[in-house]
Amino acid sequence: MSIKITLKNKINEKLVKNYVLFCDDSFKINGLNKLSINNQSNSINKSINSNITKNKDFLLFNLNPVQRMILIKIKKNQSNLESEKIGAKFFNFIKSNSILDLSFFDNNIKNITPNNENFFDDFLHGAQLKSYNFKKYKSDKKKDIFEITVFNKKKSSYFSKDKKFLSLIEGTNLTKDLVSEPGNILHPDEYTKRIKSLKKYGLKIVVYDKKKLKKLGMNALLGVGQGSIRGSYLVTIEWKGAKPQNKPLAFVGKGVCFDTGGISLKPAKFMEDMTYDMAGSAVVVGLMKNLALRKAKINAIGVVGLVENMPGGNAQRPGDIVKSYSGKTIEILNTDAEGRLVLADALTFTEKKFKPQFIVDLATLTGAIIVSLGSEYAGLFSNNDKLSKQIFEAGEKVDEKVWRMPLHKNYDKLINSKNADMQNINYVGGAGSTTAAQFLQRFILNKTPWAHLDIAGMAFSKYGGALNSGGATGYGVRLLNKLIEDYYE
Repeated sequence: MSIKITLKNKINEKLVKNYVLFCDDSFKINGLNKLSINNQSNSINKSINSNITKNKDFLLFNLNPVQRMILIKIKKNQSNLESEKIGAKFFNFIKSNSILDLSFFDNNIKNITPNNENFFDDFLHGAQLKSYNFKKYKSDKKKDIFEITVFNKKKSSYFSKDKKFLSLIEGTNLTKDLVSEPGNILHPDEYTKRIKSLKKYGLKIVVYDKKKLKKLGMNALLGVGQGSIRGSYLVTIEWKGAKPQNKPLAFVGKGVCFDTGGISLKPAKFMEDMTYDMAGSAVVVGLMKNLALRKAKINAIGVVGLVENMPGGNAQRPGDIVKSYSGKTIEILNTDAEGRLVLADALTFTEKKFKPQFIVDLATLTGAIIVSLGSEYAGLFSNNDKLSKQIFEAGEKVDEKVWRMPLHKNYDKLINSKNADMQNINYVGGAGSTTAAQFLQRFILNKTPWAHLDIAGMAFSKYGGALNSGGATGYGVRLLNKLIEDYYE
């Protein structure tokens, strides 16, 4: 399903199949007097009164044998997020009623929210977010297209001219597409090719393959992928939208394209879900595309570690010790605690090479965070109160919420190793998400402000949410875009 939006400055109401009008809490229509159907106001009001139901957001009724009217109830002083959510609800409404042709009118739009120029943008943004579905591998290629026509007499687009909403949809949908791909298609080799295709948007892409990674000493990352026939990569994605002397903002993502657990094999049941263990990297890739499309006035760097964790003949063993890019050694007690190994090298590399203002990493890192927070909040771990507050506030505004979890030196004893500088799991038990984050913190060497987002419960939804359909959610793109918009541009 997709939404096609067309702007027209000439209104021919004879061609309108479905009028869509916004109204207030009592279903009073604004701007009706500017339309030819105003002469039907008595019959319209009768239809409203006969159909009105408490707590109903939409009304649908026939105007005549060939035309219908849909009314959308809008609250006074509605927030941007509320506008997005009503847009998402509206998409579900037209989908369930198989209404594919819709007409909106600028006078009605502007009259309902005179003090909020972005209302209609937010409304349509919510509808577009909700409309996403992944049917690439369905034999039936039939695709429903919802045609939305906006009649605007003054030719001035009611939509943002800076492509803000379009770029955000494109970035979010790219993330969803990547997460939705099966592991046999989107393995590290293919993933690298897709990232390289983003060069056309003005992004600088650099790929570090096995040979280069070995030379750099990224043995933590390489160890995870050594059991796979596929390559292992670190890919950097740069956007330069500000002066060269401005320090970049850095975003690092875990890209385990499929995670069997390696020699520490996962249970077979639900292992198929591990195709989305690369969601953190997909968020970084989608965010960088969004920033490039909207010409963000910042410098940003995305870094993704791409591997496949397989139990092959050359796979990493429990008990192995590897030397990371940082120089610190790690004892591998469980090969299924692999994401932190990928991020360890990626974090140190990002900090050392790019010297960023801050680093935010994203990963489907632990099942423990789902036990703690379910699918309502991502876990936030950070060494910086200011950055944590900014991420929390950005998340509240776009409904991609985070909850700060503890980091403390007392947890270090749980990951200290007798045989190396540290071990990759806590064998004692408990605090699984915190000890994973505590592990990652050891690879921030120069006290750079850093935040880790454990998105294991947020990247994929079997049921869907307020702004996304079931499947890949794209969680993180809108959150980080809002962080940048509000605090760094």
